[in-house]
Amino acid sequence: MNRDRTNARAGAASGMARRIATAALLVGAGIATGAAQTQPPKQQPAPPQAQPQAPQGAPAQPQDLPVVYTPWTKLCTPVQNPPQAKPICVTVKEARLETGQFLAGAALVEQEGVERKLFRITLPLGMQIGPGTRVVVDQDQPLSAQYAICTQTGCLSEYQVNADFVKKLKGGRQMLVQGINLQGQAASYPMPLGTEFAKANEGPPTDPATFEKTPARR
Repeated sequence: MNRDRTNARAGAASGMARRIATAALLVGAGIATGAAQTQPPKQQPAPPQAQPQAPQGAPAQPQDLPVVYTPWTKLCTPVQNPPQAKPICVTVKEARLETGQFLAGAALVEQEGVERKLFRITLPLGMQIGPGTRVVVDQDQPLSAQYAICTQTGCLSEYQVNADFVKKLKGGRQMLVQGINLQGQAASYPMPLGTEFAKANEGPPTDPATFEKTPARR
């Protein structure tokens, strides 16, 4: 049983590394070209309302099953054009079941010297598309965003953020990542912030090979 859990978590970490590398490459051009158009995320205190369900959805996950979290981890990928550009870095955390099944992911995508930053929330297939996602840091007003794209690994929403938002992540205690499942119920995943996030974000990047061997933890 322990070996099965270890293999599942290792597979989950490997899958996350591949997704993060792809995400960084996809948003690289957007960060570089949108530096002069930074906008704060939209504040919406009202919770997302249930909307018609998305097609090809997966069954909703029981909320009482044990959830494991990867530590906040920083990964960087070089930018090919222009050659002198700074690498794009992603500080990421994921929530999964002990089987390795993906539940939620949060990733801060940034490039040194560029004011515009992206905060990406990924939830699994099987969530209602209309309500989008919400992010709540401690007692702050909730931020909401619509889904931008869905792939085989899940549906992604994107928040344009700035240095003030990153400061909140470093000084906050907890962030809630939320969405609405097919049954119209709110799925909410708490993710610790504070020292753990700050240490990962401000420290050197983790080698992807080392990261893939890092198991998730409670």
